[in-house]
Amino acid sequence: MYKYGITIQGLTDKVLKTFYDVYNELGFGFLEKVYQNSLFLELRSRGFHVEAQKQIKVNFKGFEVGEYYADLVVDEKIILKLKAAEFIVPEFESQLINYLRGTDKEVGLLLNFGIKPEFKRKVFENSRKNLKQEN
Repeated sequence: MYKYGITIQGLTDKVLKTFYDVYNELGFGFLEKVYQNSLFLELRSRGFHVEAQKQIKVNFKGFEVGEYYADLVVDEKIILKLKAAEFIVPEFESQLINYLRGTDKEVGLLLNFGIKPEFKRKVFENSRKNLKQEN
């Protein structure tokens, strides 16, 4: 269970509803930054803790090996990868899975503000990761 008795599934459902609301308001054709700013504002207005361009450390076998900047992170639980492409391609999904694999985040949403709105939900459990350095 997550805060306020909501599950991670429930949290992702609320984020997805917000994604569709933003898409329905703006439609297709803007740059990703416009969608990121709009989604950021809308999620915040709905009571979520949202961070834009959050620096996330990437680990390999317990060692920090790099960093990247997540488009949005919601409530320190979900990484949002935003795209404004014609459609979702496998490379976008692989990128999100790699972000999850290299961090302590377990859930990611790939949100595409394309010709038609589409999303992919990805999960990579921390139990499958080697995040802490072993002695």
